[in-house]
Amino acid sequence: MTRNTTASGEHGVGLGKRSFMETEHGAAYALMRRLKTAVDPDDIMNPGKLV
Repeated sequence: MTRNTTASGEHGVGLGKRSFMETEHGAAYALMRRLKTAVDPDDIMNPGKLV
């Protein structure tokens, strides 16, 4: 049985694993940030979160 090593973002669990997100997702992580900024430029949806 293998263990899941995906950084989770469910219900705040991902806050402690934020530093692993770029390693896990590579260039896609930067795209996620750009999309969040494009959709929510005033950071009112889930404020303070990167994605």
